[in-house]
Amino acid sequence: MKNVDKNKIRKEIDSLDLKILELLNKRAGFALEIGRLKRKLGDKIYIPDREKIVMTRILENNKGPLTRESTQNIFNEILHSARALQASLKIAYFGPEATFTHLAAVKNFGRYSEFISCKSIGDVFQAVEKNRADYGVVPIENTTEGIVNHTLDIFYESDLLICSEINLRIEQCLLANAENLKSIKKVFTHYQPLAQCRKWLEFNLMKVEIVEVSSTAEAAKLAAKTKNSAAIGSYLAGDVYKLKVMARGIEDSKENFTRFLVIGRQITNRSGYDKTSIMFSIKDKIGALHSMLAPFQKYGINLTKIESRPTKKKAWEYVFFIDLAGHIEDKKVRLALQELNKQCVFLKILGSYPKAE
Repeated sequence: MKNVDKNKIRKEIDSLDLKILELLNKRAGFALEIGRLKRKLGDKIYIPDREKIVMTRILENNKGPLTRESTQNIFNEILHSARALQASLKIAYFGPEATFTHLAAVKNFGRYSEFISCKSIGDVFQAVEKNRADYGVVPIENTTEGIVNHTLDIFYESDLLICSEINLRIEQCLLANAENLKSIKKVFTHYQPLAQCRKWLEFNLMKVEIVEVSSTAEAAKLAAKTKNSAAIGSYLAGDVYKLKVMARGIEDSKENFTRFLVIGRQITNRSGYDKTSIMFSIKDKIGALHSMLAPFQKYGINLTKIESRPTKKKAWEYVFFIDLAGHIEDKKVRLALQELNKQCVFLKILGSYPKAE
């Protein structure tokens, strides 16, 4: 391509950049006005159903060449920036800084929120219940390790609701305090990422000393203090602890995802792309389990997850957790739950919220 052609195209790009900037600031102005109206009406700043509708419309209208993922990342940043102009949110999350729960919280709320690290899942619930945080982020299940029972157990006692969900692929990174792979003498790691990355380590760092530690955050801290060492963790841990991301995606399986829940005090409205989570205990009778499924079959409602946990109040008494397709405002969902309720000792709606990508 001739230089004159490249210069012409670059001028077009420069012109488009200024137009994009102008439009972004115009959009930000409208976001500020929406924020003022929300405060006047007493509405919440974080509206997950609205954000889901906006993102779905954008992705459905994307004709390329931008990929779906790139488009989503760009508009996530726009949505996060607009929300930050309206108010700063406090987000409690389980675990130390730079863990995957922290990363999930940042993915959902953006870097402009205030993030509060909590030592336990129970502490996250308490932070939101006592208004020390606007929302909380907790893990609920992993594709390789299954359900997080402690999260389910706390819902039994808590009045908080599920506002939205986050699906995060667990991408492990080699974070190094070293010039290159050959200079690494020691790798600090928690036992879980070690198990997930064993093949990569055996192939690339076969003779390196492996030191197991209490968490991925601790591994990153130790690597930051130890020359010619590395840690396994999220890319966010690399940012936080000033470590070089030597390699990304070193996990043996690329199908390792964790689902997180955003918990809060608000009811999320229908977006049209929703799921509902419920918990209930059924009367002890012959055919009880079959009977509880019948209303969902009758109204053609898909159940995406069924779990059971002991109530811990009476021997052999269980509480069931179900995720189902649809929103509590949907007529079929409402009718199915009304029929289910007739067979229950108790029934609790944990929340209706937009499905994660």
